[in-house]
Amino acid sequence: MLSSLLSTYSPALDAELRAALDFCLPPPDDYARMLYYHLGWMDEGQPSLVAGKRTRPLLTLLCAEAAGGNWQQALPFAAAVELIHNFSLVHDDIQDASPLRRGRATVWKLWGEPQAINAGDALFTYAHLAAQRAKLCGLEAETILQGFQLLDTTCLHLTQGQHHDMAFEARDGVTTGEYLQMIEGKTASLIATAAECGALAAGQHPAGRSHYREFGRHLGLAFQIRDDILGIWGDSSVTGKSASTDILTRKKTLPVLFGLDQEAKLRAAYRPEANGGASVADITSWLEACGARAYAEEKEKRHADMALASLAAAQPQGDAGEAIRDLTLQLLGRVN
Repeated sequence: MLSSLLSTYSPALDAELRAALDFCLPPPDDYARMLYYHLGWMDEGQPSLVAGKRTRPLLTLLCAEAAGGNWQQALPFAAAVELIHNFSLVHDDIQDASPLRRGRATVWKLWGEPQAINAGDALFTYAHLAAQRAKLCGLEAETILQGFQLLDTTCLHLTQGQHHDMAFEARDGVTTGEYLQMIEGKTASLIATAAECGALAAGQHPAGRSHYREFGRHLGLAFQIRDDILGIWGDSSVTGKSASTDILTRKKTLPVLFGLDQEAKLRAAYRPEANGGASVADITSWLEACGARAYAEEKEKRHADMALASLAAAQPQGDAGEAIRDLTLQLLGRVN
């Protein structure tokens, strides 16, 4: 059921994204190529998943249909969600000096940091143009204004989360509570808004929208915590990335922060190896021994259970309702 609905949604979403960008995009000069490249529309010889999984906008469409609406009316909001996500990725890659994204060189690596900033700003602006297209789908002006408020508030939460994420890199004594607050802004807020925008487009009352939002928020938190766990203990043949990367780069993820708070020797060992720090194997072993993995897994389970409870409270209907639950279980690794 999930694959059937996604095969229906995906071409329509792609068309909506292209319509939003083509509204005032010049011929494919370098400016347009930067955007097309990042979105996966150019360089056809690259891997088939180059455009990303588009989980967030597809969640918007699923929630719209499950909430009793017409998923096609939610397409402009879904496109806006995807463009906001991609604007944040372009800027994150610059701030993190990441050379690769989805197996390809990042925009800043190819065009330089100043032009990549420009590309990110453009995607942010196109997100607003995409949302404006909701009037062409028959949504009321008040609904569109509420959608803009959701999207713009989320952008603030994204930038606040990114600010704290970068600040934590240079700070000692970051607490697990601060970290959870940070990922709520950086990761969970957009997933929450993606779900709520679908319910909004379907004409759901505020209480119903709140259930969808809480579903998305807890899903985002559980998803990020799961990613933190896989970043240390994951199977690289399944995740597609080395399980040692987070430790090698001394990233402060949830299990690491728990461990640093528990073990003084771990705090000393977590310095870079060049400065007397311990090996990846030693740090991983100490994290396991002090209960960091168990702590993170318990937090993930708690938020996963709350996501499923909030989804049940929303009472999603029909095939889309079943598909949302299936997608949630896939994202949380609860099915093969």
